[in-house]
Amino acid sequence: MARQKLYAGAKLREIRRRLDLTQRDFATKLGVSLPYLNQMENNNRPVSTGVVLALAQEFGTDVTELSSGQTERLVSDMREALTDQVFAGAAPPLADLRLAASNAPALVHAFLELHRAYRQTQERLASLDEALGRDGAASTAAASSPWEEVRDFFHYCNNYIDAVDRAAERFAQTGEGTLRDRAAAALDRIGVAVAFADQDTLRSYDRATRTLRLPLRGAPASVTFQLLHQIALLTQADLIEATLDLARFQSDQARDIARVGLANYFAGAALLPYGTFLEAAQTHRHDLELLSDRFGASIEQVAHRLSTMQRPGAKGVPFFFVRVDQAGTITKRHSATFLQFARYGGACPLWNVHRAFETPGRFLRQLAETPDGVRYLCLARDVSKPGGSFHAPVRRYAIGLGCEVRHAGALVYADDLDIGNARAFEPIGISCRICERPDCHQRSVPPLERRVLIDPDRRGTLPYIVSG
Repeated sequence: MARQKLYAGAKLREIRRRLDLTQRDFATKLGVSLPYLNQMENNNRPVSTGVVLALAQEFGTDVTELSSGQTERLVSDMREALTDQVFAGAAPPLADLRLAASNAPALVHAFLELHRAYRQTQERLASLDEALGRDGAASTAAASSPWEEVRDFFHYCNNYIDAVDRAAERFAQTGEGTLRDRAAAALDRIGVAVAFADQDTLRSYDRATRTLRLPLRGAPASVTFQLLHQIALLTQADLIEATLDLARFQSDQARDIARVGLANYFAGAALLPYGTFLEAAQTHRHDLELLSDRFGASIEQVAHRLSTMQRPGAKGVPFFFVRVDQAGTITKRHSATFLQFARYGGACPLWNVHRAFETPGRFLRQLAETPDGVRYLCLARDVSKPGGSFHAPVRRYAIGLGCEVRHAGALVYADDLDIGNARAFEPIGISCRICERPDCHQRSVPPLERRVLIDPDRRGTLPYIVSG
């Protein structure tokens, strides 16, 4: 399948400005004419192979920056936002969306933020209407949620925070003994006592007595993670606060949520330090069970970490990672690939992640193709988190991990799959509202970008006909 031409004008301008070069000097060093460079920077021409090679040879540039997926993520988010019924008429052509994402990413971010604010307003109005209809009071109307703002922060950072990742790696490489022992010793050095108690909470820190309490019967990987989380909050506070300052969150609540998220990021990066983990992942061909055993981490922690291996100059296989609950609602999501998940609602019902609940303890493999023609190797497995006692509830999720099929050779899970057979790939989408497939037997609602015809004399799989 032919690859898309590389239009990366905004990134090319960014590299030139970072090098503090004029267009004329930059063109000379790249071996192209000034008008040709100008056309590339304005996305009137694709970036040529010669320019890509010159960037690497002349400046040592990590050329993966040119196709980091940022443009496609913005295009995907815009397409979904534009299916909202508030936008009357036909949606802009895909070429226009790509042009906006490439040339004016800041404007696209502002548009998406405006649409998010609009959705929140509509949700508050719906909640208010429901409350008034029920008891004549608006006291239960929902407040604006900052979760989406924090989610988008990690999303557009490619789920990789370099300074925090490197700090965690340094911590993991110092001291002797197991990581858990080193984490407990690090807390002891700053006067924090660690106690194990019969409790339901995963972690409880008493600021007055400087005591960290952890569950007596907690899973080893979870206990180590919580120790590292507390270390991040107490010893990496300046780094975390500086990162939060750069993010410029709109509310204190969003900042507080992100602080917890960054502490979680530190914990995961220390549990699975970048360089060592990347080497092990490549050696073991990304076998999640072997990696889990080697690093004393859970399957979910290993899968999530694989989706963050985007360090410039040392990138791993670009993975997507998602976690869904039994109702199909996405509770965690990240994609370093072109596959983007729906920002609202659940995932495509044809995706194997939904079948993972039917086969507990087993990995499910799936070859899938999205409407844009990109093919993926998808992996899914159920995850159960016991409550620790008979009466405690068991939390059940399914996790999905995958990459473009061109990377399949690097994964043990691709063995014996018929990757060369186009018919082996199942059609999946993002969500029904923006999926363009007209004949999907699992479609729940019509696509908002297509016309729907109703024929009273004919009934197929769907009660309507999706037209072009």
